[in-house]
Amino acid sequence: MATAVVARPVARPQARARDEEVLVWPDLVFIEFIAAMLFTITLFFLATVMNAPLLDQANADVTPNPSKAPWYLLNLQELLLHMNAAMAGVIIPSIWLGIMAAFPYFDRENDGQGVWFGTERAVKITIISGLVGIIGTWFLILWDSGKIAFFLNDWFGLSGGDNLRFLENVRSMQTQLPWPEWASDITYLPFNLKLLASDAPGGPTEFQNLDFPGWLVEQGIPIMAIVGLPSLMIYAMWKAGWVLTRRDALLALFSGFIGAYGILTLVGTAFRGQGQELVFPWELKVSEGIPGQE
Repeated sequence: MATAVVARPVARPQARARDEEVLVWPDLVFIEFIAAMLFTITLFFLATVMNAPLLDQANADVTPNPSKAPWYLLNLQELLLHMNAAMAGVIIPSIWLGIMAAFPYFDRENDGQGVWFGTERAVKITIISGLVGIIGTWFLILWDSGKIAFFLNDWFGLSGGDNLRFLENVRSMQTQLPWPEWASDITYLPFNLKLLASDAPGGPTEFQNLDFPGWLVEQGIPIMAIVGLPSLMIYAMWKAGWVLTRRDALLALFSGFIGAYGILTLVGTAFRGQGQELVFPWELKVSEGIPGQE
């Protein structure tokens, strides 16, 4: 009795799809090499066409005007011009770092992880949110610097007189509005709380009264802008049917942040002149300061 033997191909391990994983060499290293070469060529080109001479040796007694932080901190230095120093330098950056660290816990979906523009309207959300962050930040900087009122008055002849002086910038709301006297000395603690108490001239530092106009200008309005404007943007996109998932909301929030971050860094780098005044880059000049003063 004959037995038929059928030859079957030997099963081989299934090869991993090339679009799922890439090798460090040559895929990643080659891209990094090209990026490094482009960066180096661009740096040489900028150094050739732009005049950026080295200044004299640093002297702590004679500081330049303007004195600026390193470029990666100029965004925080720009925030210092518009709100309370503790908020701009410590509180807001710390809160935002905590929010970004919580992104993976807010978006727990496994589908599309690590995919650029993985959702249906991701490209549209990114572009619109980035533009909102760029244009909105520019507008707020111009307004708080008094440039919006300057343009309206001198270019278009729209002057509201003294009635609208409080809208020139944020600080004008504290100085131009007719605040009652009690608004600058509101008692909000039922007991006396003293910090750094001493018998030195001037007495102890008290922490029991609230200057409401100062709080509104330095903390209240900046908080409303930082929290309210992104919330309003995401809500508008949700009503328009663009933001449908948590990932869409995070994409809109992060894209708006990148736009605002870039504008704050750009303004602090190229548009702040002597006395931190807002000027065009070609009007930027650096002069020696008064010994012992900024």
